[in-house]
Amino acid sequence: METRWLEDFLVLADTGSFTRSAEIRHLTQPAFSRRIKSLESWFGADLIDRTTYPTRLTAAGELLREQAVLMLGQINSTRAQLRGLQPLPAGTLSLAVPHTLSFSFFPKWLSSVEQGFGPLSCRLQASNVHDALLAFVEGGCDLLMCYHHPKQPVDLADPRYSGLRLGVESLRPYVRSNPDRSPRHALPGSAAQPLPFLGYASNAYFRLMTDLILEAAPEPPFLSLRYETDMAEGLKNMVLEGHGVAFLPTSSVRRELRSRQLVLAAEQGWSVDMEVRLYRDKKRSRPELDAFWDYLAASADPV
Repeated sequence: METRWLEDFLVLADTGSFTRSAEIRHLTQPAFSRRIKSLESWFGADLIDRTTYPTRLTAAGELLREQAVLMLGQINSTRAQLRGLQPLPAGTLSLAVPHTLSFSFFPKWLSSVEQGFGPLSCRLQASNVHDALLAFVEGGCDLLMCYHHPKQPVDLADPRYSGLRLGVESLRPYVRSNPDRSPRHALPGSAAQPLPFLGYASNAYFRLMTDLILEAAPEPPFLSLRYETDMAEGLKNMVLEGHGVAFLPTSSVRRELRSRQLVLAAEQGWSVDMEVRLYRDKKRSRPELDAFWDYLAASADPV
C-alpha cells in the first residue's frame, strides 16, 4: 500500500466527489479512481458506496477514515524523527518549521539574522504544526519555529524549554483584485450571494485561526465553501486564479500585494494576530547552537 492512496481516500471522504478529488490531487479522474480501487483491493473491502450520489463511504470506509488520519500522522511523525537522527554536517542547526512559516517568514527572517550573526548552516524539517512540535519535543531537531495564539497555544510550559518572540503574523482575508484594483469579492457577502470561500482542512492550524476570526466577525459572514486544503500556499494560488476569498498570512502575500494582484476582502475586524516563536531545549547544547541562541536572545523578548 502507498501512503498517497490514504491521502487520496481522505480527500474523497471530504469532498464526496471523484471529479473534485482528482482536481485537488492533480490527477485525471481515471487515475484517481484506480488509486481508490487499489486501496480497496489492498484492504479487501469496499470503501466507497457507489450506489449513491454524492459519493458516500461504506461502514468499512468510515472506519478507515478515522484510522487513516492516525496512520498518516504516525508515519509523518516517524519520518520526522528518522530524519532528525541523520547526522548533521558540523556547525549545522536543525529546525522544525510548519510549512507556511518555511515558505514565507523563515527566508526573510534568516536573511535578517545573517546580517548580524553571519552565515548560518541550517537543515529545515518542514511539516504541519503537530509534527513539527512532535519532532522537537522528541529530540529530532535543535529548534522549533511555530505560531502561538492564546486560544490555540503551543504547550511548551516545561521549564526545560526556552522560547523567544520573533515577530507577529496576521491572518487576513484576501481576494483577487479587479482591473480597477477593487476587491473581486467583499466580506461579509449576503444571503442572496454568499462568497465563494477557500478554507483550510480540519487538521490545519489555520483552520482553527480562521474559525476564531469568523466567530468574532463584526458581521455574520455568508460563505459558500468551494475548496479546502491544509496548505496556505495552495489557497493563495486559488485566490490568485479568482476562485474566492481565503484567510492568508500576510508574510505569504507581500509580493502579490505590491503588484496589486491581491487585495483585502475587508479592512477591519476580520483578522487575527499570532506570535511567531522560536524554542530550544536547554538540555540540548552545542557551541554553535548556544552561540546562535545567545545572539537572538540579546534582541528578542523571552516567552
